[in-house]
Amino acid sequence: MTLQVQKSWLDSLQEAVWLVDAKSLCIVQSNEAAARLLGLSCDAMQGMSVLRLAVTLEDQAFWGGTTEEIARGIDSYTHVLRGDGAWVAVARRVAALQALDGSGYFVLSMLDRTAQENTERELEALLAELRATLDSAAEGILVCDLQGRIRAFNRRMAQIWGIPERLLVERDDQAVYAHMAAQVIDKKAYKRRLAELAKQPEAQACDILHLRHGVVVERLVVPQLQRGEPAGWVYSYRDITQQQADRQRIQELAYTDALTGLPNYRQFAQRVDAAIQEASEKALGFAIVFLDLDRFKIVNDSLGHSFGDRVLQLVAERLASCLRQTDMLCRLGGDEFVLYLHEADAVAAEGVVRRILESMLRPYELDGMGFSVMCSMGIALYPQDGATLDELIKQADTAMYRVKDRGRGNYSFYQPQMNAHLLSRMKLEHAMRQALAAQRFAVYYQPQVSLATGGITGAEALLRWTDPELGTVSPGLFIPLAEESGFIIALGAWVMEQAVREAAKWMHAGHPLVISVNVSTLEFRQPDFVERVTRLLAVHQLPPSLLEIELTESIMLQDALEMEERLRQLAGLGVSLAIDDFGTGYSNLAYLKKLPIHKLKIDQSFIRGLPDDEGDLAIVRAIVGMGQALHIEVVAEGVETAAQRTALQRLHCGHFQGFLCAPALPPTEFWQKLAHSGVATQDALADPLC
Repeated sequence: MTLQVQKSWLDSLQEAVWLVDAKSLCIVQSNEAAARLLGLSCDAMQGMSVLRLAVTLEDQAFWGGTTEEIARGIDSYTHVLRGDGAWVAVARRVAALQALDGSGYFVLSMLDRTAQENTERELEALLAELRATLDSAAEGILVCDLQGRIRAFNRRMAQIWGIPERLLVERDDQAVYAHMAAQVIDKKAYKRRLAELAKQPEAQACDILHLRHGVVVERLVVPQLQRGEPAGWVYSYRDITQQQADRQRIQELAYTDALTGLPNYRQFAQRVDAAIQEASEKALGFAIVFLDLDRFKIVNDSLGHSFGDRVLQLVAERLASCLRQTDMLCRLGGDEFVLYLHEADAVAAEGVVRRILESMLRPYELDGMGFSVMCSMGIALYPQDGATLDELIKQADTAMYRVKDRGRGNYSFYQPQMNAHLLSRMKLEHAMRQALAAQRFAVYYQPQVSLATGGITGAEALLRWTDPELGTVSPGLFIPLAEESGFIIALGAWVMEQAVREAAKWMHAGHPLVISVNVSTLEFRQPDFVERVTRLLAVHQLPPSLLEIELTESIMLQDALEMEERLRQLAGLGVSLAIDDFGTGYSNLAYLKKLPIHKLKIDQSFIRGLPDDEGDLAIVRAIVGMGQALHIEVVAEGVETAAQRTALQRLHCGHFQGFLCAPALPPTEFWQKLAHSGVATQDALADPLC
C-alpha cells in the first residue's frame, strides 16, 4: 500500500484523519476532512508534530507514553487546536497501523463535536436554570419514579422536612423516607396514605400533614407522565402553619366572644339546635338561663369601660366554673349572658343557678379594689317553654325581668302569665306615649293645709291620665313605667310647665300660692334642668318663691357633688326644695344639715297608724322634732281622718295634705276651693272640707 493510495483512501472518509509516524509522532498524511476541521491544508499539516495540535494535558500524557502504550489506543472526547488558535471539540480515536514495508503508524480519527457540545452546554445551562428555579420555589418539590426512587428534589423540601445534610449527600432514598415518616405526628396514617397513593399512579391527592414541633404541611401529589403514561409522582409540600393559625384565629373570631373568649351566639345557637334535634329523638329536655348583671352600668360609669371589660372577664370565668363540661356559657353582649344546661330539668337548673348566686356573693378584687357584682337570672325549660332557641331565650329574658322588677339578685322560672304581663306593659307604654300628644294627661292639685290655721298654704301638682280604652290609669301604674322607659323626662317637663302656668294664673288673680312639683331623679339629672326651670319662671312671670320642687332621698345616691351643686343653684334662684316620702329611702341625715332643704314630707305609711300605733307615733314625733331643730317645715301626707289630724296637731306638725281636706282636684275645682278657703285662719278648722 503506497502513500498515494492511502491519501485517496483517507480523503474518502467523512471523519478527519491523521496518519502519524510511530517513531517521530509527526503527521505524515491527513485528509481533506482534517483540513476543513483544523483550517489547515494537508500540505501544511504534513510533517507537523501531533503535539502541536493535540495539546491538552490528556494528549500530552497519551502521546508522551511508550510506543507500546500508544499502540493500545485511546477513545475519548478532547479538544484540538485549529490553525487560527481556536479550540475544536472532537471525539478522538487512536489505533496502530502496520505498513507493508514494515514501518509503523498511528491512525488518529476525529469527529467534530462542536454542535453536540454546544447543545450539551445549552442543556446544562437549562438544567442549571431549572435547578435554580426549583431551589428558589416557595414550595418543596420531590420527584420519584414508580419504584419510589428519588429522581429530584429542591432545597425547600429539605428545609420543610428538616432533612440533615448528610442524607442529602448520601442520596440514601430509604433513609430520607424514614426521616420524613419520623417527622409526622401520626406516622401510621402517613404510611397508610402513601401505600394508598402507590396503588393509584394516575390519581391526584391533597393532604394536610401535622409534623412535630407544630409545623403544618399541605402535600399535593400529581402523577408524572411520559408519553401519556405514568412514570412516577411529583410531590409538592407547602408550609401552611401560619395560614392554619390565621384560619383558626378567624374561626375563633367567628364563633367566640372577643372579650371573654366564651362561645358567641352563633356557636351557642349551633349547640342548642343540635340539642333540640337530640332531645326530639331521645325525649330529653334542657334549660336555657338568661343572666344579666345588676347595675353593671355603675361600674362602667365610675371606673371606666376598660375596667368594666376586665370585670366581665372575671365574671365569665366565675360563671364558667359553675357549669359542667356538657353545658355552655355564651356572652350575648354588654353584661348579658345566656347558659345552656345540658339535659337539665327544673331541679337541676335550680341547682346550677343557686350555685351561681352563691359564687357571685364572693367579692371580686381587681387592681387592689374589692367590689361585688350580683346578677338576675331567668330560666326557661325545653320543650314546655319553647320549641326554638329564640323562644326559649325570649321566655328566659321575660323571667329575668320579673326578677329585676322584684328587687334583683335572684332567679325565676318562666311562667306563661309573665308574657301576658309584659304584653300589657308594652300596650300601656304605647298608650302612655300617645296620650301626651293626644292631651289625655291632666295636672290636678291637692291642697296643703296649715294645721295651725286650717287654711290652704300650698298645693301639690299631681299627674292624672284618663284613656278612652284603659279608663282612669293609676299613677302607681304608669309613673314607674315612665321612669323605667325614660318617658318620665318628657312627662315631668310637661307637668312643670302646666304647674308654673297655673300658679302664675292664680297669682295674677290675687291668690299667690306655692305650687309643689314632683321631679324624678332622672329628670333632675338632666344637664339643662336648672336652665329650663329658670326659663319657665321668666316666661310666666312667676316669682321663684312660689315654686317648690319635691325630690326623693335617692337623689343623693349618685353624683352627690353634682346634685348638691344643682340644689344650691335652685335655692339661689329662690326656689323651695322639699324631700318627698321622707324616712323611706336614703335616710342619711347629714344632707339635711348641709343642703338647702326647706320642707320634709312625712310618707303616708307613717301616718296611717296614728294615733294608736306607737311606732308610727314615735317616727312622726322624731321627724317633726328634727324639722323644728333644723328650721325645716314638715308636711304630713295621706291624712284621711280627724284623729290623724289631731295627733299631728299635738305633735306640732306644721302642715298636712290628704283626703281629709280634699283629693287632687282639677284646676277649676281647686280654684273654687282656694277661693272658698281664703286666707289661713284658726276658724277655718271648722270647714268640713279641711
